[in-house]
Amino acid sequence: MSREIIPVILAGGSGTRLWPLSRKLYPKQLLPLVGPQTMIQATLTRLHNLAADALPPLVICNSDHRFMVAEQLREAQINNAAILLEPVGRNTAPAVAIAALEALSRHPDPILLVLPADHVIRNPEAFLAAARAGADLAAANHLITFGIIPSGPETGFGYIEKGLPVATNPKAPQAFMVKRFVEKPDQKTAESYLASGNFFWNSGMFMFRAARFLEELEKFAPEIHQHCQAAHAGRATDLDFIRLDEKIFGQCPSDSIDYAIMENTTAAVTIPLDCGWSDVGSWSALWEIGDRDNAGNILHGNVLTHQVRNSYLHSTHRLVAAVGLDDHVVVETADAVLVAHKSKVQDVKKIVEQLQADSREEAVSHRRVYRPWGSYECIDCAERFQVKRIIVKPGATLSLQMHYHRAEHWIVVKGTARITNGDQIIVLSENQSTYIPLGAKHRLENPGNIPLELIEVQSGSYLGEDDIVRFEDNYGRTKNK
Repeated sequence: MSREIIPVILAGGSGTRLWPLSRKLYPKQLLPLVGPQTMIQATLTRLHNLAADALPPLVICNSDHRFMVAEQLREAQINNAAILLEPVGRNTAPAVAIAALEALSRHPDPILLVLPADHVIRNPEAFLAAARAGADLAAANHLITFGIIPSGPETGFGYIEKGLPVATNPKAPQAFMVKRFVEKPDQKTAESYLASGNFFWNSGMFMFRAARFLEELEKFAPEIHQHCQAAHAGRATDLDFIRLDEKIFGQCPSDSIDYAIMENTTAAVTIPLDCGWSDVGSWSALWEIGDRDNAGNILHGNVLTHQVRNSYLHSTHRLVAAVGLDDHVVVETADAVLVAHKSKVQDVKKIVEQLQADSREEAVSHRRVYRPWGSYECIDCAERFQVKRIIVKPGATLSLQMHYHRAEHWIVVKGTARITNGDQIIVLSENQSTYIPLGAKHRLENPGNIPLELIEVQSGSYLGEDDIVRFEDNYGRTKNK
């Protein structure tokens, strides 16, 4: 029986509880919240020594994040991953079903190691030892979930109650049949779980054979199984990405692996895990796992404090000065500042809900917006004008496009620009500029070896990003993305 292992990385989350750093178009798995690597990079990097026969990973993300995910994998020198695009979010059961179907189209029934992209594991060797033990049990038709040995009566996690022990290699971590899954408890119940020693936190990490997972999915959630099969059968390749049939997948029921399968199957096994795990689900969780100074503070960026204790302060653009704070979180970005008591950080999502209800851009993206060719950042805007700083990566090209409602002035401040402006093609260097009239077909390219930076001044009656008509695009885009 195959012991080949394919890591499946679930990278479709939005991370609203870590706003304002994490946003819909730039969620926490793409951020370097703990260490120099982003969370998805760290997740994949810690798998390097998983097994000699580990196969290239499958990464599942949504279409909006596809180029950023691909770029981050390239930066981490992970060049062999397959990236599957979800047209819409349908929770973990459909996402893993698609991964299982794709894995079976490439290999003879491999073992899937399913991992969220945004977890922290401080002791990767302990995690890898548990994963290797999980591979043995998965090969024997068990469905594995990794239960975190609790460090306290946490009310923010679901729990797993262990049953009878399962025979494993004497040198491998102990494993147990799953007696039951339980929902997030109240404080008193969580304390009783901790005292009993029979409960683990539900980590959301799993391991099973691809065919075995699909077998159980068809038994307990046949509608999900049917839609995923059809959506995968209708898949298409788009550059380096695999797109599912959007209409069929959009009709698929939304459910988690826990509800759809693990709570119903009789083959669920849990492996207890003590590896310095955190799901980084809030600012207080990030404070708990970070390196604190003598006053119990974690300070990032340009921060000054006086009589501040046990707090998390993060600056990305401006000086943040705090006086007399205890147990607080302060996070500054270019367009938003969050101030919250650590005991209330779970309610940050309420702020995001208000922003979404008001259709405010601060819920969706940062002032700097990333594109496959580079990025742009709004510097100033008012009625009928907008100023942007645009950065184009070496060798990258924007789409050939036009605008109905705005004209543009471009001033090169660094690098070299090759510009298509109507019937003309010109090359500009630093301190040179050009004018793009309203309605003119135009294109911007960076033919050089260093990033191209320019200032764009837009003027017109409408300056929205959806005022773009694309004629040619190297990245397969038809909309304003």
